Amino acid sequence: MVIKMDKLLKDLETSLHHGFIDRERYRNGRYRPKLLVNNTKRNETVLSTIIEELEASHSFIFSVAFITESGLATLKSQLLDLHNKGIKGKILTSTFLNFNNPKVFRELLKISNVEVRLADVEGFHSKGYIFDHKDYSTLVVGSSNLTAQALKVNYEWNIKLTSHENGDIVYHFKNQFESIWKEAQPLNEYWINQYEKSYKPVDFKTAQKVVELPLNYQAKNSIEEVISIKPNKMQKVALKQIQEVRDKGNSRGLVISATGTGKTYLSAFDVRRFAPKKMLFIVHREQILNKAKSDFKRIMGGPDRDFGILSGSNKQTDVNYLFATIQTISKRENLHSFAHDEFDYILVDEVHKAGAESYLRVIDYFKPKFLMGMTATPERTDDFNIFELFDYNIAYEIRLQEALEEDMLCPFHYFGVTDLEYDGELIDDTTILSRLVTEERVNHIINKIDYYGYSGDCVKGLMFCSRKDEAVKLSDAFNEKGYRTVALTGNHSQEERMHQVSRLENGALDYIITVDIFNEGVDIPSVNQVVMLRQTQSSIVFIQQLGRGLRKHDSKDFVTIIDFIGNYKNNYLIPVALSGDKSQNKDNIRRQTAETHYIKGVSTVNFEEVAKKQIYKSINNSNLTALKILKEAYTELKNRIGRIPYFHDFIKNHSIDPLVIVDKHKNHFQFLVKMKEEVPAITGYDNSVLTMLSSEILNGKRKHELILIGLLLEQGNVEYTKYLDVLQNNGCSTDEETINSVHRVFNLSFFTQTDQKKYGNEPLLYLSDKQVYTFNDKIRKSLSENKFFNHLFTDIYKSGVEKSNKYQSDNPLTLYQKYSRKDACKLLNWHNDESSTMYGYKPKHQTCPIFITYHKKDEIDSSVDYGDEFISTETLLWYTRSNRTVESQEVKKIIYAKENNYDIHIFVKKDDDEGSGFYYLGKALPDKKTVEQDKMLDKKGKEIPVVHMNMNLEKPVDNTLYYYIVNES
Repeated sequence: MVIKMDKLLKDLETSLHHGFIDRERYRNGRYRPKLLVNNTKRNETVLSTIIEELEASHSFIFSVAFITESGLATLKSQLLDLHNKGIKGKILTSTFLNFNNPKVFRELLKISNVEVRLADVEGFHSKGYIFDHKDYSTLVVGSSNLTAQALKVNYEWNIKLTSHENGDIVYHFKNQFESIWKEAQPLNEYWINQYEKSYKPVDFKTAQKVVELPLNYQAKNSIEEVISIKPNKMQKVALKQIQEVRDKGNSRGLVISATGTGKTYLSAFDVRRFAPKKMLFIVHREQILNKAKSDFKRIMGGPDRDFGILSGSNKQTDVNYLFATIQTISKRENLHSFAHDEFDYILVDEVHKAGAESYLRVIDYFKPKFLMGMTATPERTDDFNIFELFDYNIAYEIRLQEALEEDMLCPFHYFGVTDLEYDGELIDDTTILSRLVTEERVNHIINKIDYYGYSGDCVKGLMFCSRKDEAVKLSDAFNEKGYRTVALTGNHSQEERMHQVSRLENGALDYIITVDIFNEGVDIPSVNQVVMLRQTQSSIVFIQQLGRGLRKHDSKDFVTIIDFIGNYKNNYLIPVALSGDKSQNKDNIRRQTAETHYIKGVSTVNFEEVAKKQIYKSINNSNLTALKILKEAYTELKNRIGRIPYFHDFIKNHSIDPLVIVDKHKNHFQFLVKMKEEVPAITGYDNSVLTMLSSEILNGKRKHELILIGLLLEQGNVEYTKYLDVLQNNGCSTDEETINSVHRVFNLSFFTQTDQKKYGNEPLLYLSDKQVYTFNDKIRKSLSENKFFNHLFTDIYKSGVEKSNKYQSDNPLTLYQKYSRKDACKLLNWHNDESSTMYGYKPKHQTCPIFITYHKKDEIDSSVDYGDEFISTETLLWYTRSNRTVESQEVKKIIYAKENNYDIHIFVKKDDDEGSGFYYLGKALPDKKTVEQDKMLDKKGKEIPVVHMNMNLEKPVDNTLYYYIVNES
């Protein structure tokens, strides 16, 4: 304990020296002072630091003048997790400027582990956060109040300082806090009721003095003043790109635009520019017609007689702008009443449905000058290719992430919450109906929807569940609890659905409970809460349902998404859908569950701890390389680009990670054969070369091999000195050990005999006596004579270059990237691949990589069940192999690593479910004072020696990765 305390004090001293005396020294100290800002380019936010500190704290205090519902929502799931751990906090706030509305105080009362008081100080305007840890405290103080804008978007300055528990600066802050806290008014329901009576909404002119409003804020006056008939930023870009499609002589174009981003207005702006004599707008539901017609009238102007509707109940066809349902216009008698060239411009809304016979009949019949299709989800589960229908002309595309970044959608706070347990088991695919609608589960749902809340005066919610009978019974159960709900299923008529939607919008209903009928085609902008009570079967459906709340509306500042996560096999699709990552790479999905900074603007993604574990479990148990999954992704990309996709196409279109394909199918040629593509033949040796490049070069973990391949593809042969020059220009090391390692990779001598045979048993290239590199004769011949092989070879090179961008050029290993034992041997310039005999560690060639599987399986043998454990983000308690003493030579090499000039590298993975890759956590040195010889039991129960010691990492582990590794899933 004394040793640990001494280290803490030394680290604090080092960090203070860095922060206040010499920034060139000790720059890696964990506790160094740090300026916190919101920087979207670097994906940095003040919020991420607040959350990291909260998750590691033993208690906390906030002193913030202003709190918004959205700001509080960003921390609600973390505060609930802390409540479950018994950790409490205090929040001191105010009524300064009437900024805090009464509802936010009611939201604060819901957080049972946080005591809230109102400062009795005129002009209270403090902004500070203090987090108490075991022996020290972290202070964040500056300009950020507890608002989503201040924590994620606005340009703010906050300083993060760390103090020992006896430090003077944190003592002063805490002392000041306590002096105000003692005199402050405790928050309670009575106080809120009194405040509500006298509350007047914030005077925004006064509030602007404290810079708390979004940069794009404008007072909400009449609708006419707020709605602009000028294109927004997105629409201007889209209009330009649509025109470029036409300028190239194309008569068809596809617009892919996230729900709520204004596709109808965009199309109206383009029609206005195109100025057709007659236009046809086709929709799939009659209730959309009037809204579309109204939007067009607003943009186009002109008399009412220019606009008409063709539907089951209207036949206004003698107009310039006709809005028709597909059901009506596709009828032959209606279709043939128009000339083939009747309309200069035709628009098809929700065009992903256009594979249906009715749509194709209409599209084939008319010959417009321009046909535009609009959809949020062009991907289809059947074999119809929407992209082909529009000649592969994607005129414009904006998906969820970009739309949020451009502030085109209502911000959302997503909460992945834990579903109810029965007898220790979470709800899953097989749970019977009676258990889905028990009073216990209904109460559980009510607790969650109440805790996470909604923006606005009253809830206007949509609940999606799995089954029709579940929807009906849940509605009955909610109504018995005093809620006003209705169940809507596919059995209800369009008229009944729209009647209930109107009731929801005008406040007569709290919730509509449904299955899938509202996934698309229904516009309810006032929805402020979406509740998901079903497993995620599809990323597309997930985004469609989430999108029901993303339209902006004056009645809400954000929408709350509450997703009940049970024991479902497809839980991994949740982070996939939210991030938009289709790589099928398990490591990517794990990171998107742990690190949710990919959501832009004030929106946030939050998972309760147990829910997060369910997602990790789903990732581990899912076979993301199953042929069916890979084929669906392959077909989707092929449909999009209109040809066979190659590795670089997958990367460019954010589709499957090529490494996922290689892991299952060795190389892209083999994969194409598996996809039953008719491709040109290649020789057996060429196949081996492609396998070698795909397995060893494609990952981009070292740029040296890629640079040499690129030079040879470009020039045919390359002088040794020229190669070194290019390496230096790219910031790559050119020491003799590294260059020799590159040579051993290309001449295959680095690899085991098994790999050498798999890779063709022949060097891929040679360095001649004249110091010139060339490919071997077989490769040169195939590159020049077989275009298909050349394309596959070059594609691996181009893809490897793309992948290499996430790795450092000037270091052999990049912090927090994943490496296998084989990678470590190669990148640390070992002469051979010794991964099969490395086991947990191996000191060799002045290096010692240490590989740790943090959570071992229960059935592991006691003789290898080492107690490796993080003491902190900087210190790792590490065990040698069994049957080792402090006098063992390999142990001495590690203990005296600094004196012997050995570099110790630490690699850690959470558990064996992560495969062969380990996160690289950087270099470390043993703390000699902690070296101790101990005992453990062998297979027969006999005591055998083992040595353990503390390893001090050169750099502290990133907090998010640290908690991911140490927490058991």
